[in-house]
Amino acid sequence: MDAIDRKIVVLLQDDASLSLAQIAHRVGLSQSPCWKRIQRLEKTGVILKRVALISPESIGVGLTVFVSIETGDHSSAWLSKFAQTVTAMPEVMEFHRMAGDIDYMLRVAVPDMQAYDTFYKRLIDTMPLKNVTSRFSMERVKSTTAYPLPAEPRSPLAGKKKL
Repeated sequence: MDAIDRKIVVLLQDDASLSLAQIAHRVGLSQSPCWKRIQRLEKTGVILKRVALISPESIGVGLTVFVSIETGDHSSAWLSKFAQTVTAMPEVMEFHRMAGDIDYMLRVAVPDMQAYDTFYKRLIDTMPLKNVTSRFSMERVKSTTAYPLPAEPRSPLAGKKKL
C-alpha cells in the first residue's frame, strides 16, 4: 500500500458512504484510478466489506459481556466443533482464540441480564468447558472499528543497525 492507498483506507474506515467522487477528490486522483485502487484493495483483502455501524442501545442490545473461556480439550476436532457452535450464536459479536491463561474470549451483545443468562446456559450446554467467566461492561468509553495506519510503510530493514 502506498500513501494514496492508505488515505483511501482511512477515508473509508471513517465513512464508507462517501461517493467515489468525494474519495477521489480528497486523495488527489480522478475517479477512474481511484476506483481501480478501491477494487484492488477489496480484491487483495485489505477492504473486507463496507457496513453500517449501529448503536446497540438503539436496537435493544445494550448489554455487552466479555466472556473468557478455559477448556480442558485443545484438540483440533474440539476447536472445530466449538468454533462452529459459537459462531452460529447471533449474540456473539467477536470470538477470539487467546494466548495466556484463557483459551477463548467472546464479546457478547444481549438486551439484558436475563437474555445473557439464557445465552450462558446455551453456551455451557454446547460442549464441556473447564471455566467460563463473565465480565459486564458498565460503560463503553471508546469504540472504534478504524485501525490506525502508519503514515509510511515500514521498511523490511526498519530498526536494523547499519554496519
